[in-house]
Amino acid sequence: MAEYRLIAVEIDDETLAASGPDAEHERRVAIFDLIEENVFEVEGHAGGPYALHLSMQERKLALDVRMEDGEPVRIFGLSLTPFRGVIRDYFMICESYYDAIRSSTTHHIEAIDMARRGIHNEGSELITARLEGKVKIDFDTSRRLFTLICALHAGQVRAAR
Repeated sequence: MAEYRLIAVEIDDETLAASGPDAEHERRVAIFDLIEENVFEVEGHAGGPYALHLSMQERKLALDVRMEDGEPVRIFGLSLTPFRGVIRDYFMICESYYDAIRSSTTHHIEAIDMARRGIHNEGSELITARLEGKVKIDFDTSRRLFTLICALHAGQVRAAR
């Protein structure tokens, strides 16, 4: 029976190198969460389980989907341009959230956390829309993919500040 899920995620270190141990840890956690529970159905394909290989190719995030044994299924290019603002906003609100935890009231922390979740949902909805017609995913999987994309860019966003 075909499984519509990811069982592995691999990141190309040459094109998506981590900027340090903290960024590497964030990536590992994001990958673990994604693999732990997901729905990932390549449209027009009989089913997996799948392994996902991520790299940058021609300024796009390449999602190289393969079968468990490495047999190629499909490669999708995902332009990250539409995500730039959402990722920037997400990192800014996360920074505010961590600052608030140290010095703000519970009410203020909850308000920032609600905003943080809203921006995260916006990024998740954008992923679902950008993968439409290519891959069917559920909302929780899109949230986990957005988290992974943020983790892939954590060092770049922080270095730009």
